[in-house]
Amino acid sequence: MHQTSSRLLRMTDDERPFTRDFKDLFSTLIVSLLPLGSHRVRLTKVDYTFLSEDAINNLGSLKFSQSNRMPDPKDPSRIVTTTTTTTFSMAKDMARTICQRFVDARFIESADGKLQPIYNMKGSVWQLTAKGVAILDRFCGRNGIQQKQVSELVSLHCCSLVILEREQHSDKILSDRGTVEVIFRRFVGAETRNVKANLAVADSDSLHDYEDGLTGVKMAAERRVNGKVYKDTFTGKATSDWLVDCCTIVDRREAIEIASLFVEFELIDTVVQDRSFMLGNPGCHLFQPTKYSVYQISQRGKDVINGTSSRGRPSESEAGTGSQRNGVVRDSNTQRLEKILNDPALRLLFRENLREMHCEENLSFYKDVNDFVQGCKQAIRQAESTPSSQAMDIIKETMAQAYGIYNAFLAPGSPCELNIDHQLRNNLATRMTKAVGQETGMVETLQEVTSLFENAQNAVFKLMASDSVPKFLRNAKYEQQLQNFNLDGVPGRGGVERSLSRSNRK
Repeated sequence: MHQTSSRLLRMTDDERPFTRDFKDLFSTLIVSLLPLGSHRVRLTKVDYTFLSEDAINNLGSLKFSQSNRMPDPKDPSRIVTTTTTTTFSMAKDMARTICQRFVDARFIESADGKLQPIYNMKGSVWQLTAKGVAILDRFCGRNGIQQKQVSELVSLHCCSLVILEREQHSDKILSDRGTVEVIFRRFVGAETRNVKANLAVADSDSLHDYEDGLTGVKMAAERRVNGKVYKDTFTGKATSDWLVDCCTIVDRREAIEIASLFVEFELIDTVVQDRSFMLGNPGCHLFQPTKYSVYQISQRGKDVINGTSSRGRPSESEAGTGSQRNGVVRDSNTQRLEKILNDPALRLLFRENLREMHCEENLSFYKDVNDFVQGCKQAIRQAESTPSSQAMDIIKETMAQAYGIYNAFLAPGSPCELNIDHQLRNNLATRMTKAVGQETGMVETLQEVTSLFENAQNAVFKLMASDSVPKFLRNAKYEQQLQNFNLDGVPGRGGVERSLSRSNRK
């Protein structure tokens, strides 16, 4: 049984692909190129590489299928296979443009170890960056793709990316003050500052300075500017390089936006402006991403790093009273989790902690269902108010999204299988199996599926509240950062309850 859908690559207002689609397209391309071969670069063979023309040819007709085999709930002797297929196709010129965007996003780089900013139509040899490997690894984990080469690449390039959340409809990065401060802490170094005694080394264009994602931006121990010596300075180019390499930023413009917020929120001070760049780019008066602009950590930035700065204004997401959940008893950990889920900066830290505990899928599912339910309700309203073939196409696309979530998180044996109640899992399997290939009554089917997804979401919420939140609050790694959030204002913070239940995922 097969569920298929097709749609155009979604584009943002500033004419770039939506980040999730863009990352999926990149990962699907790399999977299609596996196994990556060895290619000669000058006098040396480089493993895990591909040619420009191979990627362009594959992008011309790219298909990705996600399948799940399970017993029919009504007849266990019968096996039902559900397959969701996504297809990409494009002309060669568009394929080269997309590959250029992969270069700009630092997913791939030239295999000769030198900076090559232009993706040629043919002849060049390319390899994945540590960031590209991390994107690919997350995609394969979510979709149950097991490839020996992916494991080998991960073992060679272990990168801890800062996973930035985005607005669902605009794809803009959530950039409230709290989130920017979390990024800034990683920017200066997860453990210690990356200070170089040699100015030339600090300002070099090395491609592999930030491969682990934990190393801070390169700083010069001393830099003389207009006769005055400044300590621990860094260039605008080093700043934008770090943001693109170590975060899920996919466009240099986004790096400039985040770096400008570093300046606006008084986390860094300007030592030297690049006035010639400012003349050609009037919008870049706060921050210039060039090697001629120089910055240093401000006093407030040092206070944020040391945990002595009070937190700025709350984010828009946090300003509300918190989500009200049906069927969930409100205790102190429930209230803490609601606060975490309503605050982008806390979510970022919480996700990082869940990843370390190997249960990030709980938060990913929770967020995916939130986005799905919003889109689903909008699609149903449109189909009921103005029935048309276009409205039904959106309903079919939404149903395909439901299968994507089901096959990733809820189907028996799924790659990110969640720890939910057996009866709820059976109800989901029955409903999803019945829905395959169903052309009539799809709106009613979607309403039933949405209700079951929300039940599963409530179960995951309870598990995170009882198990993950206490562990997060006890983790010494986040103790200093959590002092900037009002989690103490939630009843019971002084003595965190011990976990009431434990996930069976190790």
